[in-house]
Amino acid sequence: MRILVCVKRVPAPGAKIVLTDDALAIDTTLLSFAMSPHEECAVEEAVQIAENNGGTVTVMTLGPADAEDQLRSSLAVGAHEAVLVLTDGSDWDPISTATALVAAIRGLETEDSFDLILFGNESADSGGYQVGIRVAHALGRPIVSGIKGVDVEDGGFKLRRDTPSGSEVYQIPMPAIVAVKEGINLPRYPTLKGRLNAKKIDVQQIEQDKAGSGQKMIRLVTPDVEVSETTILGTGLEAAPAVVDVLEELQVLGS
Repeated sequence: MRILVCVKRVPAPGAKIVLTDDALAIDTTLLSFAMSPHEECAVEEAVQIAENNGGTVTVMTLGPADAEDQLRSSLAVGAHEAVLVLTDGSDWDPISTATALVAAIRGLETEDSFDLILFGNESADSGGYQVGIRVAHALGRPIVSGIKGVDVEDGGFKLRRDTPSGSEVYQIPMPAIVAVKEGINLPRYPTLKGRLNAKKIDVQQIEQDKAGSGQKMIRLVTPDVEVSETTILGTGLEAAPAVVDVLEELQVLGS
């Protein structure tokens, strides 16, 4: 089985985001980067499928040269090949991103198609929910998003999406595209051997022109920071009455 996973380099979850003075970009001076959590799970799912059913895993990202770090992290946990669709580091909207990924995928499928292409359900930074769907539409392949379970069946896949009232089950044929959610698995931690092996693998670089999308960035806006306050009720036994008062206010004590 041939599997492709598309990942994205994003600011490390929990990091403080600072914008440039013109509010058109993120100031990356003191910012660290990581792979989107949903996509970490997509890589792990691909590696598990390949281990259980045989096959190879290719990981691909669109981004600057520094995005090679995220590709090598994927290689360190079991991916076999890596492809970097190189950009100048500027932000690409979903339309431009999907167009470039489709062109790169078609270039990699000159002989054999990928049986499965995995995306994260949404990226941790922009959360557009668009790229995987746009790629699937352009390639003419079925896609299901929000997936928490993937089983390989003869000629296709059985997918599970969790809902507030239970689960939905989908069956789709190969080749297919699936967007998975964080929690579908527990990503493994790369071993020292894995990291050393990852350094030996060549990362293929592809250059794609940025396609026009008709979209224009006006400015970026950061969300309001929620400030929480901590009240110290006391120390030792002297805090006990205050704790009881709080529990009574919360109505968690029996009468």
